[in-house]
Amino acid sequence: MKKYTYSAKQSDIQGKWLVVDAEGIVLGRLASVVAARLRGKHNPLFTPHVDCGDFIIVVNADKIVLTGRKRQQKMYYRHSGYIGGLKEITAEKLLEKRPEDLVRFAVKGMLPKNKLGSGMLKKLKVYAGDQHPHEAQQPELFDVKANI
Repeated sequence: MKKYTYSAKQSDIQGKWLVVDAEGIVLGRLASVVAARLRGKHNPLFTPHVDCGDFIIVVNADKIVLTGRKRQQKMYYRHSGYIGGLKEITAEKLLEKRPEDLVRFAVKGMLPKNKLGSGMLKKLKVYAGDQHPHEAQQPELFDVKANI
């Protein structure tokens, strides 16, 4: 008798579209739930080397919560590639300028660091307000607070 583990193929996966409202939710807790859904860990057909996840639309990214003194002390860095080209920005200023990036960076850090992770990150859509242009995909509302 053969015993084997089922390995899902890309054709077996049916990705759903989900809308997540980030208003009043702590950044790290939101990012961990979103990263797990993007990865497909909730799916019984989960296979580590196949993208089994859903498409996630995060709205109200500008109303996300940072605990403690992270708003003033947490720094985000980037480098231009030139000598002395290291740029830094606090989480508070990033939240004012580009709140979408705050969520995107947090989720990106929780995904695999390879081509598969890059593909998963492309399925994440983040918007500062409560409007999004993905109504044609008929997304379902996903309650993050129930999954934290």
